[in-house]
Amino acid sequence: MKKIGILTGGGDCPGLNAVIRAVVKSASVKYNFEVIGIEDGFDGLVLPNKTHVLTPWGIRGILPVGGTILGTSTRANPFEYKVIQDGVHEVIDVSRDIMRNAESLGLEGLIVIGGDGTLRIAYELYNMGCPTVGVPKTIDNDIPATDVTFGFNTAVQVATDALDRLHTTAESHHRVMVVEVMGRYVGWIALETGISGGADVILIPEIPFSVDKVCDKINSRKKSGSRSSIVVVAEGAKPIGGEVTVISGAERGGRAERLGGIGSKVGAEIEKCIDMEVRVTVLGHLQRGGTPNAFDRLLSTRFGVTAVDLIANKRFGEMVCLKGQRVESVSLKEVIKEQKTVPTEEGLVKTAESIGICFGR
Repeated sequence: MKKIGILTGGGDCPGLNAVIRAVVKSASVKYNFEVIGIEDGFDGLVLPNKTHVLTPWGIRGILPVGGTILGTSTRANPFEYKVIQDGVHEVIDVSRDIMRNAESLGLEGLIVIGGDGTLRIAYELYNMGCPTVGVPKTIDNDIPATDVTFGFNTAVQVATDALDRLHTTAESHHRVMVVEVMGRYVGWIALETGISGGADVILIPEIPFSVDKVCDKINSRKKSGSRSSIVVVAEGAKPIGGEVTVISGAERGGRAERLGGIGSKVGAEIEKCIDMEVRVTVLGHLQRGGTPNAFDRLLSTRFGVTAVDLIANKRFGEMVCLKGQRVESVSLKEVIKEQKTVPTEEGLVKTAESIGICFGR
């Protein structure tokens, strides 16, 4: 029986368990493959006793469950692996250990589910001879070559539901509500949430903003009779000539740069130039947790099945992707080159501006 492995890396998001379920079921039903679950991202191929067999019986009921039953890690980069040697923190390359452990498990294919960082690791391992296949995962929707990633649709729905609730309290108290959503380097969540949730201002990383323009928009609405406004801010948004708001910097062999706090900064600046109360809400990890919606369950299932098909056909070094209504695949090499950013002069940005939404420009 052929053995294949599966791991989830990077941040969690709705739909991960649906992919795992689809991989296990299709591997068993269609190919009679055995699936080895690798725990806590690439940690599971470095540390001992972190793998186990996944069976169709064992994954019952996980389709609607958020998170990942395998666990995940945002810090387990095998090429920059943080260890303690003789009481000293060091960063070492354990990629050869990954290769040896994958071989000792008898893996003839490895499905790596993750975002840009995790997929970059998958590509580097593939170049070393590891038979990897990628599945794109991120609520940010910033992976190129796929129209959408699973988890994104659910995150937008969660954020939109929050805006619906904030509208009522904003109108009741005649306030400006600033809502900070995720999106470190791209503004897809802020953009689609803002349009779907009826925001008046949307601030995204791709368009540096002027606070004066934002205030002009809110004051104009007030003069026309609107006694409340909603401002959606991506965590990576920045003012013209300014920098992103950083909570903590990146660490080699450790966590990535953490952004956050721009919502409070924008709220404070708005309060200086308008005669209205301002309240700030940070949605944070609410967008990443919980049950995936129907769209993401379906997309995750299609991605999982296609990933197993790629392994069965020995098409390694590829990532599954959605193109229109079709699930296809593309080389990992093409995926890791850049992020998929929001076009600022076409598409949804122009749609938003056409209905009066301000981007602070």
